Amino acid sequence: MADILPFHQKRPEPEPLWRDVLGKSLRAAREEQGGRLVDVAERAGISPQYLSEIERGRKEPSSEMIAAVTGALGLDLADLLFGIAGTISRGGSTGLAVGRRPRGPVLMAA
Repeated sequence: MADILPFHQKRPEPEPLWRDVLGKSLRAAREEQGGRLVDVAERAGISPQYLSEIERGRKEPSSEMIAAVTGALGLDLADLLFGIAGTISRGGSTGLAVGRRPRGPVLMAA
């Protein structure tokens, strides 16, 4: 019998890291508001360097730091978290991650 050779399979994309998605969300909110890094950091009571590291996904901020930054941006923490959860469940910015099962009903064409 002949062997079955698999087609080129794409490797599943790794789950995005929480700190990366959080940082991108915070940076997007700040830039959307036209806020400067130094001004938001000052209102949050943290250094601009630390805020920059959070936005770049280099630091894993505590819940107190997240609350301080969202407060400085005038964001509702729950809205931020729901947005992040949606981004993660869609597999980042690329849509549904390969290998992940869709939730809810699935329609298939015959």
